[in-house]
Amino acid sequence: MYASQWFLTLFTAKFPLYMVFHIIDLLLCEGISVIFNVALALLKTSREDLLATDFEGALKFFRVPVPKRYRSEENAKKLMELACSMKISQKKLKKYEKEYHSMREQQEQQEAPIERYERENRRLQEANMRLEQENDDLAHELVSSKIALRKDLDNAEEKVDALNKELLMTKQKLVDSEDEKRRLEEESAQLKEMCRRELGKSESEIKKNGSIIGEYKQICSQLSERLEKQQIANKGEVEKIRLKVEGCEKCSILFNKEGRLKAVKKMEGSEEETDEEKEGLKNQLREMELELAQTKLQLVEAECKIQDLEHTLGLALNEVQAAKKTWFNRTLTSIKTVTGAQGKETT
Repeated sequence: MYASQWFLTLFTAKFPLYMVFHIIDLLLCEGISVIFNVALALLKTSREDLLATDFEGALKFFRVPVPKRYRSEENAKKLMELACSMKISQKKLKKYEKEYHSMREQQEQQEAPIERYERENRRLQEANMRLEQENDDLAHELVSSKIALRKDLDNAEEKVDALNKELLMTKQKLVDSEDEKRRLEEESAQLKEMCRRELGKSESEIKKNGSIIGEYKQICSQLSERLEKQQIANKGEVEKIRLKVEGCEKCSILFNKEGRLKAVKKMEGSEEETDEEKEGLKNQLREMELELAQTKLQLVEAECKIQDLEHTLGLALNEVQAAKKTWFNRTLTSIKTVTGAQGKETT
């Protein structure tokens, strides 16, 4: 009625903390026997008071006066010194044990057999009831554990079925994605090959156009050189004619220094000769003018052809660039689509 509270709480329920600290220190240093030494020291210091009171007074004495007595540190120190100094031998304990057992046997012998059997029967009934209760608890726990295990097993089987279905779907998706990847790779290879062919065609066309332009430029340069040579030759011919006209007395009368005709009076004797020379000069001048006009016409035609070729070359270059951009954009779009689809499938 009093010691169980001491032992279960290590004297912390009723006694001050500085006394409890000493008890715990000794418990950690010397072991569990310190608790019994402190309890025996409390009983020894309170021996006279306990012997002077009855049973109820002893219980009341343990509840109030004993804890109040050890609120002072001096009394607590004296109690701890007494507890540490108490030595209980094993012989004395065995002697007390024998005396206790002999007293219990005497008491049992003094009791009536019927009362002893009834007490034993009650003890056995209580033990039986306790065992039956434990058996019921174990049976209930077993049934509940079986139900929980069955439920967990059903849930696990459902999860396994769902995972198997998901695995099959994933495998099918993987096969489809591999087929799609293979198809896209084939398409990209075809697009690359087509792009290479188109690039080769465009490059060959560019080279062809470049060679044509070079040829036309060469022709134009040749024509311009011929025109310059023809102009130089015409100038030379005109200069020769002018020198001849100046050297001729009859012709110098008709032409001035700039090569234009003068207004002169017709002489009756040389009228026929002058007409013939004039006609010859006019014919030669017409031929030269005609040849000059043809040369200018050829030059204009060559310039027109050059402009047409440059326009055609510009259109061809624009078409080639547009074709390059179109094929590159298609190729890049297809590659981006393939990589995007692969990224989504992997995620």
